[in-house]
Amino acid sequence: MKILNAKQIKEVDVVTITNHNISGLQLMEQAAVAIASYMLANFELSFSTVHVFCGIGNNGGDGLAVARLLLNQHIKVKVYIVNFSDKRSPDFLQNYDRLKELGCWPEVLNKGDILPEISEKDYILDAVFGQGLNRQPEQWVKNVLQNINNAKARVIAIDFPSGLFMDVAPSVADVIIEADYTLSFEVPKLPFFLPQSGEYFGEWLLLPIGLDKLHLEKVTTNMFYITSDDALQLYKPRKKFAYKNILGHVLVIGGSYGKIGAAMLSSEAALNSGAGLVTALIPRCGYQIFQTALPEIMVETCRHDEYISEINYKVKPSAIVFGIGADTKDMTKRAFAELLEKYKGPLIIDADGLNMLAANKDLLYKLPSYCVLTPHPGELRRLIGEWEDDFEKIAKVKAFSKTYNVVVVIKGAYSITVNNDTIYVNSTGNPGMATAGSGDVLAGIIGGLAAQGYTSTHASIFGVYLHGLAGDLSAAQNGFESLTATEIIDFIGDAYLSGVTKIKRSGN
Repeated sequence: MKILNAKQIKEVDVVTITNHNISGLQLMEQAAVAIASYMLANFELSFSTVHVFCGIGNNGGDGLAVARLLLNQHIKVKVYIVNFSDKRSPDFLQNYDRLKELGCWPEVLNKGDILPEISEKDYILDAVFGQGLNRQPEQWVKNVLQNINNAKARVIAIDFPSGLFMDVAPSVADVIIEADYTLSFEVPKLPFFLPQSGEYFGEWLLLPIGLDKLHLEKVTTNMFYITSDDALQLYKPRKKFAYKNILGHVLVIGGSYGKIGAAMLSSEAALNSGAGLVTALIPRCGYQIFQTALPEIMVETCRHDEYISEINYKVKPSAIVFGIGADTKDMTKRAFAELLEKYKGPLIIDADGLNMLAANKDLLYKLPSYCVLTPHPGELRRLIGEWEDDFEKIAKVKAFSKTYNVVVVIKGAYSITVNNDTIYVNSTGNPGMATAGSGDVLAGIIGGLAAQGYTSTHASIFGVYLHGLAGDLSAAQNGFESLTATEIIDFIGDAYLSGVTKIKRSGN
């Protein structure tokens, strides 16, 4: 699914109005019908008052139209106009007149006015700014927004929480509506997914309002939101006469004394993601542990008891996963540098492997093309440096990806895969996955997919999707708090069954 910016969304609106031979007012009505219908179907409005706060632009016009539609359904509604400017959009004015024709006269809020009292049992519909905000509002308007937040009523934002900018990260001085729900239209927006802004949207939904589908298909973007349909397009069905040697061989290199579990998690995840064979190259202290706990995994060991001391292996890997639990001893750093000199196949680097790259940036130039890096926020900072906000973070990761020709998976609530200028935002996953070993599992899944012939970008996108879906299925049974990395592995098969293979299981 495409993620569009403000300019592209405005362009889609204009094309829809032109191609469908409708007015802006009619498109606004379609949006209002979608919002009112959703509210009536999903919220118990009959015994509450809906307080509608409107600006004086098109977002305010949406709010006025929704208020009229709710009144027509005998819902108790109070409407307030936040009068921050003398300029009113034409569609706002027409909806203002339509509302007055029903006998509903909005209360106009000006600077210095006493703000309305709102019961926590009521609902608030935020239609003050939407995504059209382009400068800081006056302090008295911020007071109105803060009054909404302080009311403790359930807040529903139309399209975008007021006070939040579309393409600028919020600052500590901003006052932003803290929505419980955001009802947006047709396509997602990047701020939905960023840590600094995403918390203000609450639960967001996309409502169809009749935007021009042909134009939505044609518009070009470098931002995508990966849904189940997108994941399905990436999935490679296993052929009926497949055998293990053609399904890829993953070599997992990692582990150290006290951290052998990390290599075990990655190895098992690689096997569960569909790789035909998995070998672990580990320090000698982990040999018995591996052979006992994971009989399906082949094991090779280094000469050193506790750390990766050299990287010599007998197998011919289709993909290598390096760094999980490896520590950063000098001998391990030297072994890693030697690996980069001789191996140019699919390579996934996580954890201590990333820390080694951060400590010796010259190694970045020796990475194989489209090597996959999977940093958490701390590891990412060590790789690319500090950033002021989420937008700068993404810009710096794009530049990093282009400079070193690598794929970067930014792990988070909405993990983002970056390949050059293009970003892919994942739709699966939950807070329970913020647990020890979850990242090791992800690295193994991506390695397993890369060994099966997925490109580095597709292995990353699809791997992150499967990883999150497995976590979601586990959490649905066990809750967030008890979710473990081992359980994520246990549910990889269920993720395949529920997410992709139930549709594409022909085996041909």
